[in-house]
Amino acid sequence: MTFSSSYLLSLVTFVYLGAAALYLIHWVFRVQKVGLLATLATYAGFAIQTSGIALRWIESHRMGYGHAPLSNLYESLVFFSWVTVLVYLFIEWKIRRREIGAFAAPFATFSMAYASFGTEDKIQPLIPALQSNWLIAHVVTCFLGYASFAIACGLGIMYLLKKDDSRGGQGILGGLPEKKLLDELVHQTIIFGFLWLSIGIITGAVWANEAWGTYWSWDPKETWSLITWFVYATALHARFVRGWAGRKIAFLSIIGFVSVIFTYFGVNFLLSGLHSYGSQ
Repeated sequence: MTFSSSYLLSLVTFVYLGAAALYLIHWVFRVQKVGLLATLATYAGFAIQTSGIALRWIESHRMGYGHAPLSNLYESLVFFSWVTVLVYLFIEWKIRRREIGAFAAPFATFSMAYASFGTEDKIQPLIPALQSNWLIAHVVTCFLGYASFAIACGLGIMYLLKKDDSRGGQGILGGLPEKKLLDELVHQTIIFGFLWLSIGIITGAVWANEAWGTYWSWDPKETWSLITWFVYATALHARFVRGWAGRKIAFLSIIGFVSVIFTYFGVNFLLSGLHSYGSQ
């Protein structure tokens, strides 16, 4: 049986949905074996998704287009999901706390669900503006930032839900990681995402100069990317200079990801500009 990339990537949606459900069960009922199963399901989904992305790239070459699968809304959603899972799996491996998966896996699941059921998945030739070696560098760096901010948002929500550690570990919310750990993870993921978003904006400016003869044109997506950058710059500045921590930084992590969502979707659907091709 021959599998197409679309088939594999559609399958991933249900694998991640199952993993998200297992992570939720693990968090609520504190069943370690279910948590392990959730992790294995996530790794399996990640492997299938990686194969699907690679196969889509191969299919593009077979069709004579030969470009990385990063050029339209469908492909960017798939890649966002992939990078989000990659960042999450690293965090899970690093700190050994699977409860975070209940708040991280849904981002990957929703992204794949929207890609699979709400967008066109046909492989298309690149428009002239996208025919550049800067495409991969710009998209990969920006989406490493976006994925990190998604995880930071999930961690921020966990922090706001978590009771004071002094109250003990009773109840569902008591099963969440300690607030000190969550606060540090929010901070670290924001720093990681901020560095990659900064690189993404720089590579985008260089690419824009190559494609349109100007480094910055105040296109709606450029403007909102800069707004998003300032939100997270504010969060980091407040942390380093003002000593902000805890709830304030958690709220900023959520506000920042709302800005990411608008940069990603709102600009495509509500505003027109040079980046409107992303909605195709």
